[in-house]
Amino acid sequence: MTSYLLAGGGTAGHVNPLLAVADALRERDADATLLVLGTAEGLESRLVPERGYELLIVDKVPFPRRPNRQALAFPARFRRAVAQVREHIRRHGVDVVVGFGGYASAPAYVAARREGVPFVVHEANAKPGLANVLGARRASAVGVAFAGTPLRSGEVVGMPLRREVIALDRAASRAEAAAHFGLDAERPVLLVFGGSLGAQRLNDAFRDSWQDVLAAGWQLLHVTGERSDLADPGVEGYTMRRYVDRMDLAFALANLIVSRSGAATVSEISALGIPALYVPYSVGNGEQRLNASSAVAAGAAELLDDATFDGDAVRRIVVPLLGDDERIARMAAAAENAGTRTGTENVIALIDRALVTA
Repeated sequence: MTSYLLAGGGTAGHVNPLLAVADALRERDADATLLVLGTAEGLESRLVPERGYELLIVDKVPFPRRPNRQALAFPARFRRAVAQVREHIRRHGVDVVVGFGGYASAPAYVAARREGVPFVVHEANAKPGLANVLGARRASAVGVAFAGTPLRSGEVVGMPLRREVIALDRAASRAEAAAHFGLDAERPVLLVFGGSLGAQRLNDAFRDSWQDVLAAGWQLLHVTGERSDLADPGVEGYTMRRYVDRMDLAFALANLIVSRSGAATVSEISALGIPALYVPYSVGNGEQRLNASSAVAAGAAELLDDATFDGDAVRRIVVPLLGDDERIARMAAAAENAGTRTGTENVIALIDRALVTA
């Protein structure tokens, strides 16, 4: 019986691929021991137990970014975190460690190496985090979601995705999706969303331009985010939702998408072969722009600038595209080959290889 320790957390971008791999491993071998390593503060502290997995806790030890009191305390705190993980590995007889980035992964990689246990790294973003950069140097295998990700020995395996996305038949689900959102299955739909909390830039742009989308003969499905104060105009052909728990149906209905370009978002849209206009979030280290680069290079997507994205940009760039059936068809054809639905299986293949060669 194999014992797996999956490390990661902090954000949904780390937790969701981890859980997708855990679910597939459990489905393949019900007798396997599946443990998750995370912090008490991260999103994993809620999502992992809800999914039925045991969460092993490690101290949250951020890498210091500048010389200060925290930097002085870092070596001792990191050694303590590594010791915690080593104890977990010994107590549970862990055979392999799989890291998905985040605070839990760095001490997991060091602990696995010191315990002589093979470990695998998966990086979701095109611009890798520091934990995975360090881990990749000694890993048994390294998988990346996007081509061009600068990680040593990285192999493009794609993103482990939610089961409902992997199994989605967009054409077969379109009528159900249209009924779910109160739209017409026979007319094209522009899907706009910015994540669970929404994207103010996108909301403001379509607050000013939704009439132009409808005037172009398209319908609009707008997921504003739970914190949005955007008022629903309540007109036919425009469905507004604060939050959608059936994004699979939203994807089934979309003929074109305008969204941010987080790693999971790009991976899901690419896997489903939907053409997109990405508006990368400008705050951060630029990973959202890099995440979209593969889809853009394939001709499946285009990038729009966050700083200048407003109602006029929608009228100047998006609305003309809505009227260009040939261009959308070319993007859709390119999108068919831009992503993969086998990211979970590909990561598991890396894990199996690490176990065999250990």
